[in-house]
Amino acid sequence: MSVVTVAIPVLDGGELLVRTLTALATQTVEHELLICDSRSTDGSADVARAHGARVLEIAPGRFSHGGTRNLLMQEAEGAHVALLTQDAEPADERWLERLLGGFALADDVAIVCGPYRPRPNAAFPVRVELERWFASLSPDGEATVERLGPQERSLPARELIGRRGFFTDANACVARSAWAQVPFREVPYAEDRVLAIDMLRAGYAKAFVAEAAVLHSHDYTTSQQLRRSFDEWRGLREVYGWREPASPAHLSRQLRGELSAARREPSIRGASLARRRATLLAVSRHHLARLAGAVLGSRAGLFPAIARRELSLERRGSFAPLDLDMPANRQLNQDPKS
Repeated sequence: MSVVTVAIPVLDGGELLVRTLTALATQTVEHELLICDSRSTDGSADVARAHGARVLEIAPGRFSHGGTRNLLMQEAEGAHVALLTQDAEPADERWLERLLGGFALADDVAIVCGPYRPRPNAAFPVRVELERWFASLSPDGEATVERLGPQERSLPARELIGRRGFFTDANACVARSAWAQVPFREVPYAEDRVLAIDMLRAGYAKAFVAEAAVLHSHDYTTSQQLRRSFDEWRGLREVYGWREPASPAHLSRQLRGELSAARREPSIRGASLARRRATLLAVSRHHLARLAGAVLGSRAGLFPAIARRELSLERRGSFAPLDLDMPANRQLNQDPKS
C-alpha cells in the first residue's frame, strides 16, 4: 500500500488546477494522485491524467462535499489521504512531507491540516484576514494537537467553534483507518468541520501544522463576498447552531475592530495618505459584505429556497441543520484504540 494518496475533487479547474498539479509533481514524498472529476468541460480530466493522476468521473448531480470525499477516501490506495481543492497549491516541495509529519505528533492523531497563504496578488483585506486567522491557530508557528477528554466529548457543538474544532479539507490529510470508523457525513457544506467534531468526539486527535501551507485565496467582488459569507455562516448555523448577532452595536464594533487592526499593519502605517484611505475603504467594503452575509446566512432558515439560492455563491437553496448534540451521536465517547 502506498504511503499516501493526494486526492482532489475537480470541476473545470483551469489554470489554478494546473498550478496545483505542477506543485504536486515537485513533492519530496512519492504519492498516488487521485482526481474525482464532475464532467469538467475544460479538459481538466485530461490535464490530470497527463500529470499522472488516476481519474474517477462522476455526474455533476452526484457531487456532494462529504459524499465525493468519501468516494475519494474509499478509492485511495494510501494509508493516509491528503486532501486538496483544485485551487489550493502547495506552497513548496515539502508540503506533503510536513503534513504527514502531523501524524507523528501523537499516536491518536487521525486528521491533520495546514494553513492557507494568500496568493501574491491577493487584496489587502484578504491577505490580512488569512494571515491573522491562521496565526491565531499557532501563534508561535509550532505544530499543535487538539483532542477532547472523555468528559468533554458530550460538549455542545457550539462550544467547538473556533480553534478547537477548526479543520479544513482544502489542505488536510486523513488516516484511512480512522476514516473507516468515522467517515465524512454526506452534507452539502462544512463537511470538514463536521468531520472534526465527529473525530474529536470519537476520541481521536487533530493536528495543525503551520509549515504545511498552500496558496489559497480569493479576491471576490463585494457581491461575491457577501454571497460567499452567506454560504459560510449558513454552514455555521447548520453545524453549530450559531446565529451571528445583528444588533447595530455589535456590527459597529466588528467593523471598528477590523479597521483598527488594519491601521496597525506595517504596510499601512508607512503608506501615503491616499493609499491608506483607499486601503481602509477596501477593508470597509470587504467586512461590510462579510457582516451582511454573516447576518443573512446565519438566518438562512427564515428565507425561502429561491432566496437562499440567489444569496448563495454555490447556488445552493437548501437549509439542512444538523443535530450533532444527540446523545446517540455516532462514535461518541468511544476509545479509538478499542
